Amino acid sequence: MKIIGITGPTGAGKTTALGALTALGACIIDADAVYHRLLEESAPLREALVARFGDICDQVGRIDRKKLGEQVFTDPAALADLNGITHRFVGEAIDQLLAGAEASGCPAAAIDAIALIESGLGARCDAVVGVIAPAEVRVRRIMAREGIPEDYARKRVSAQKGENFFRENCDYVLENTEDDTPQSFGGRALVLFTEILDRE
Repeated sequence: MKIIGITGPTGAGKTTALGALTALGACIIDADAVYHRLLEESAPLREALVARFGDICDQVGRIDRKKLGEQVFTDPAALADLNGITHRFVGEAIDQLLAGAEASGCPAAAIDAIALIESGLGARCDAVVGVIAPAEVRVRRIMAREGIPEDYARKRVSAQKGENFFRENCDYVLENTEDDTPQSFGGRALVLFTEILDRE
């Protein structure tokens, strides 16, 4: 089973690219969804986070993401600690999902993760594809998709890694241009993924 890593900043078109992989029969693993499920369900993750960050639970004992966020987003050392803890748990859960996909006969699996490279998940992949788009295109997309004001969308975009990071660290880059429609971009993604999956 081939494993393709999909990464890139928010609003660049990863969802459209993943649609092309789904059409090719790939099993899609969303690292963000895995993380959120673990926050709800994993007692060992909760214990590790509380041991490092203290009182970050709500009244019923679940991790309060707002409380956690207040500690890590202004403190780079705390954010690095959070990533160190969560990447290990998320990586283990993704390994289990990959094993399940292979056992069920999936021809390919895709790991969708913004921090694919930094977390070490990219090392599990046969190919890493970065999906990028101009910042202005991403700002407009995020505003339309999430109904947020322009200044907040710009902050989100500027807080993420620039396209050079993805050009330097990915095996392939899919660029979603201002002139692209979802259909034209999805078509290019389909061609690229077909080529990757057909390689020995």
